[in-house]
Amino acid sequence: MIRKCLFPVAGYGTRFLPATKSMPKEMLPIVNKPLVQYGVEEAVKAGLDNVTFVTGRGKRAIADHFDISYELEHQIAGTSKEKYLDEIRYLIDNVNFSFTRQNNMLGLGHAILTGEPLIGDEAFGVVLADDLCFGEDDGVMAQMVKLYNQFRCTIVAIEEVPEDEVHKYGVIQGESMMEGLYRVTDMVEKPAKEDAPSNLAIIGRYILTPDIFDKIRNTPPGRNGEVQITDAILQQAKEGCVLAYKFKGKRFDCGSVDGFVEATNYCYQNIYKDPTAV
Repeated sequence: MIRKCLFPVAGYGTRFLPATKSMPKEMLPIVNKPLVQYGVEEAVKAGLDNVTFVTGRGKRAIADHFDISYELEHQIAGTSKEKYLDEIRYLIDNVNFSFTRQNNMLGLGHAILTGEPLIGDEAFGVVLADDLCFGEDDGVMAQMVKLYNQFRCTIVAIEEVPEDEVHKYGVIQGESMMEGLYRVTDMVEKPAKEDAPSNLAIIGRYILTPDIFDKIRNTPPGRNGEVQITDAILQQAKEGCVLAYKFKGKRFDCGSVDGFVEATNYCYQNIYKDPTAV
């Protein structure tokens, strides 16, 4: 049973400067809710109620958000505004949060390895808050947890992207096992269009088995001295089994301004104005 989910949130968010100069990009609001809260809610709905954040300098607002604000609650107690805290109160009351710090920005692989002491020797989820996902029925992480319970191996979420965008992603090559599910045979990090093995791109949802930590430790740094999680997962695929799952739902790339605006418009129309729509 998977209980833990890791959120790497140490990045600088330079594409959103100057807003992210003093504000974590994960705290940017999609309408009236911080981006990171959507990810935590998705994890909790999948049964992952032990949430670990790998943070960095200037990220204290994330820890504060998932904690009680006594002064604020006192000020709005008994008013109509109190209901706006219902969702975050639920998370505070029902989720175990832990925090550790990534002192150097050395890639996603290094961020995940930094979380090892808080994860331990068990399978765990990873959510990149930049990718805002909405499942058709179950959330994306819930869909992946069901697959993990069946196959007991590392799983990455994928979606088809235009060929001229493959250079932005890790891209998989795989053998189809059933509709929407592939056994990974190769993975390439940010390939040129002509070198991409497919247009099936890895997005920010993973379930990783605990041997990934040793794989990361034995993965040499790549470009810019960063340790790529793609390289470590590929080693898992060569030695055992890694699955790639084409999830059912919608994904917004909130690491880009265009995707962030698109997500905001979608959430305003389908969640804020009509909570029953999704």
